[in-house]
Amino acid sequence: MNRMRTVILILAGGLLGVSALLAFVPVSDKPPLYSGQLQSGDIIFQTSLSGQSKAIQLATGSVYSHMGIIYEEEGEMYVFEAVQPVTLTPLKNWIERGKDSHYVVKRLKKSELLTAETLKKMKAIGNKFKGKNYDLYFEWSDDRMYCSELVWKIYFEATGISIGSLQKLNEFNLTNSVVKQKLKERYGNKIPLHEKVISPECMFNSAVLVTVLEK
Repeated sequence: MNRMRTVILILAGGLLGVSALLAFVPVSDKPPLYSGQLQSGDIIFQTSLSGQSKAIQLATGSVYSHMGIIYEEEGEMYVFEAVQPVTLTPLKNWIERGKDSHYVVKRLKKSELLTAETLKKMKAIGNKFKGKNYDLYFEWSDDRMYCSELVWKIYFEATGISIGSLQKLNEFNLTNSVVKQKLKERYGNKIPLHEKVISPECMFNSAVLVTVLEK
């Protein structure tokens, strides 16, 4: 009888120990953000909540108005992006900033091209732009940067790959009143209709990319 009681006490103590350990395990109704699905060099898209996002969506016909490049640094994921200024943002913070925390991640179809050496080169190129002001005028220069321009230039300089084709401003739909108002605010009556631009929409639909994650 005493032996049986001892066994029961040991089992009860073990269960209490397991329960105590489980109490310290974080519980979430969502899967981990990263879960091994993301890689350095992936391109992430979201719908920005910025003041110009709606105009960009209407002009380009795009759901997505902001983007950046994912990099892993010391086991943590970040997004290199052109905001004010160009910076490296923790992925979690970046996602939370977008509309409904929704995002899409794309990757080069020929992902084998993103070797350690190529990623190192991409980061070095990006460092030239780090700290630069955001380009409200969407000029094709390296003095200031907007989001899709930053990603396009890093990839093109590091790999020679053009993710999406460059366009001119007058190729977009500039007829909507929201778009007209934003252009008026930025340029007055001197809209640079022949300025080279690259849009998030054009890059999102590029044939050289494949979707790897959407949440």
